[in-house]
Amino acid sequence: MSGILPVFRRSLRESWRSLLGWTVGLAAVLSLYLPLFPSLGGDGQLEAMISSLPKELVDTLGYDQIATGAGYAQSTFYGLMGFLLLTIAAVLWGSAALAGAEESGRAELDLAHGIGRAQYALESALAVLVRLVWLGAFSGLVVWALNDPAELGLEGWRIVGASAALTGLAFLTASAALLAGAATGRRLWATGAGAGIAVVGYILQAVAKQSDDLEWLNALSPYAWVYRQSPLGEGVDPAGLALTWGLALALVAASTFALRSRDLRG
Repeated sequence: MSGILPVFRRSLRESWRSLLGWTVGLAAVLSLYLPLFPSLGGDGQLEAMISSLPKELVDTLGYDQIATGAGYAQSTFYGLMGFLLLTIAAVLWGSAALAGAEESGRAELDLAHGIGRAQYALESALAVLVRLVWLGAFSGLVVWALNDPAELGLEGWRIVGASAALTGLAFLTASAALLAGAATGRRLWATGAGAGIAVVGYILQAVAKQSDDLEWLNALSPYAWVYRQSPLGEGVDPAGLALTWGLALALVAASTFALRSRDLRG
């Protein structure tokens, strides 16, 4: 392998079909959910539906503000379907980048051609990040395009903040998978670490909503760091956003040290 950023360039070149599929999927989800808001929110159907549900369930799902455009977009996409789709993509890409490459023997072959381990880990992480940033930015553009037709009444800068929060959560998930993959060389462990941090974060914030005595759990939940304050309704929380991105970058740095500290299994 030769040239500038060879691992990064190859990863993007080989994954463009997958990226296209995720892009189309996000566009389909947004086009399905957001245009429904005027018909659901205009005549009180949403309020009636939500009032019939248990309060605990409403709080857990974030449906307490669903009758507003910001609450509807947050609860249906950014806090649920978008979070789910980007988490799946992040786990798949993050576990494949280092652990998958090691299990297939590709990593050992690449390193034999003069690529340093730190470089390999960083370029792999960069390739995952670029793909997730694309999905987050694309989602934001689609939300912006549907804002007026769907009568959501969203402010453009808040869409940017919500997309940055969603992308940060996904990258944190991917970074956890990268670190586990670098430390163990096994895709199973990488997948578990990535999915685990996303699932545990979601569960912790859901439990925290059930009682004022449990609000301290939000401090342990990356999901709560960026979504406890609605990015679309109140603006993104800068501290929570910085913490999420900072931890993700720290995990990437840790993955470079983990990969350098052990023998590859192949």
